[in-house]
Amino acid sequence: MPISLLFGVHAHQPVGNFPAVIDDAHIRSYGMFLRVMERYPEFRFSVHFSGWLLDVLFERFPDDMARLAAMTRRGQVEWFGSGDCEPVLAAIPHRDRVTQIATLSDKIERRFGMRPSGAWLTERVWESSVVTSLVATGIRYVAVDDYHFLCAGEDAAHLDSFFSTDEDGRRLDLFPISEAARYRLPFSPAAEAVAWLEDLARQGHRASIYFDDIEKFGIWPETYQWVYEKGWLTQFVEGVLASKLIRTETYAEYHARERTRGIVYLPTTSYIEMNEWTLPAPRAATYHALIEAEKAAGRFEEHKPFLRGGIWRNFMSRYTEANWMHKRMLGASRRLAGLPAEQRTSDLQEFLHRAQANDAYWHGLFGGLYLPHLRRAIWNNLLQLEAALEHLAPCPRQQQGDLDHDGHVETAFRNAQIHAYARDDGHAALVELSSLALAHNFGDTLRAYPEVYHGKISYGESASATAEEGTGITSAHDRVAYLHTILQGDADPDERPRGLFIDAMVDANGMMRPLAAYVPGAEPGRWVSGGEGWRIEKRYALKDDALCVSFRVEGTRLPAAIETEINIAMPSCDGFGGRYVLADGRVPGGFGDPLQLDDMRSLTLDDSELHGALRIEASQPVRLDARPHRTVSQSEAGFEKIMQAVCITLAWSPATDTEQIIALRIIPAS
Repeated sequence: MPISLLFGVHAHQPVGNFPAVIDDAHIRSYGMFLRVMERYPEFRFSVHFSGWLLDVLFERFPDDMARLAAMTRRGQVEWFGSGDCEPVLAAIPHRDRVTQIATLSDKIERRFGMRPSGAWLTERVWESSVVTSLVATGIRYVAVDDYHFLCAGEDAAHLDSFFSTDEDGRRLDLFPISEAARYRLPFSPAAEAVAWLEDLARQGHRASIYFDDIEKFGIWPETYQWVYEKGWLTQFVEGVLASKLIRTETYAEYHARERTRGIVYLPTTSYIEMNEWTLPAPRAATYHALIEAEKAAGRFEEHKPFLRGGIWRNFMSRYTEANWMHKRMLGASRRLAGLPAEQRTSDLQEFLHRAQANDAYWHGLFGGLYLPHLRRAIWNNLLQLEAALEHLAPCPRQQQGDLDHDGHVETAFRNAQIHAYARDDGHAALVELSSLALAHNFGDTLRAYPEVYHGKISYGESASATAEEGTGITSAHDRVAYLHTILQGDADPDERPRGLFIDAMVDANGMMRPLAAYVPGAEPGRWVSGGEGWRIEKRYALKDDALCVSFRVEGTRLPAAIETEINIAMPSCDGFGGRYVLADGRVPGGFGDPLQLDDMRSLTLDDSELHGALRIEASQPVRLDARPHRTVSQSEAGFEKIMQAVCITLAWSPATDTEQIIALRIIPAS
């Protein structure tokens, strides 16, 4: 009997991605793919587009969306649903899963005349808790990796059809996506891929189950030329349609005529590469070495189900910035849910949905935590939601609690314009400084973390690995390339957090010592540190449009100097829109340039992308040293250095019983 090819593609762009990136993705991948497939109406396939991306494509490429609607009407295309803004469903509350899934299903039904029965799981993150939310919104089946089934003890030979699972009495069917198919399509020659499918048919397989990123068809390195200019997609489609051993079906058609293979309960997991990415660098290196040793010994395929790494949620424990953003989002969700139904408008719901987009919460070959514009999009939507909530159900002006569950108490300072949070972890620094008017978090930076892939860096080199002509192309998982030249020291990890007002002292011998032992003072907002013959009190306060930080030093053996490091996230980073402006109006450079000033009393950070500015004011003259803070990360395109923040160090010589006040004044554009 012919084997059923269940062919699905998933299209997604992160909320807040640059318009030029989305246009390029459509021109090189989405639009090209649809135009090829349109010529073959008998080739049935399934698609998933995230809702935010669909909205953008309807606005920018309506002709191609009309083409996709026509393909849907003629029965060639089946639509898969999911969360509208592509959240990891397991990472948000049930109430938000339901609204996210229902929003996208409504959108697809309204625009394409089909309500999805299947759903794409973001990053194939499986936790059984999502079952009830999916079923409650009309979803009957999802596609996850065959690796998930192997980890549950299933036989690989049986992973050619769907299984069933349940939670709280609700049934959901599960299709195992073939890893072998994911690594062949579109990377091996089309004729070889078709021959492989025919071999599966001869072996009696019911179905070959494929569902993967459409970006592999044109956006990944080397794929545009391979898939379209050299004709891989056309050759593959025509080869499949010409074969008597292969038939194409949608998941819905196959699901309607087949019975389940049986019951299965999957462990919490994602695809196997993700399980390595979630581990801290030393553990990830150990895990990777174990995998390579098993491959070298020829035991990997047999032992793979038992060689598990971490789980997706581990990103929250790996990266404090991701955890803070996640817990702040959950807090806003609770506030929105607590409003009367008539006040929970679609606009507020949309802000929350966009703040739940997965990309900025994690990092791997594809995750976007290292990309400031994606984190900024999360904060922009979260703060627009909080600004609206301030008019409906205001928060307390000062509040304490362990908001991110890390064992340290955070103190919140709020007024109608600014929300700021200081963490009681010994540094007494701000982890967030947000302007509600600008919908921007000036504390949205990222410290330099050790990453396991840093071991692949050849410092000072710039090269890429490609496949030999005629043998296919190299997957992004195996490709090593450089978007920037990486020098020794560029990838060194930070020893201290990257916050606002990370302090140090210089003693009489010229030795710099971190001030990392602050303890809470007599009232919230005050912290105290000290040593033999000296004492320093640090205090935060909000005054209308400014955050004021005061430092009072007392004693008989004062430090030679006090330094405070302020890491400030500015939207333009090292782009053309950001610049320093001196008190006399001169512009000494942009945020990507180093800057040193003596006796500074005022400096403005002006940013056209922000539509506003931030002014640093000192009550006494200070020495200023500003430089860009960059991190080294790896994406599917290669190694790159990304500016995360402006790192500004202010230093002054304290006098006993005097107070230095540093004000960060937020200035919206007039």
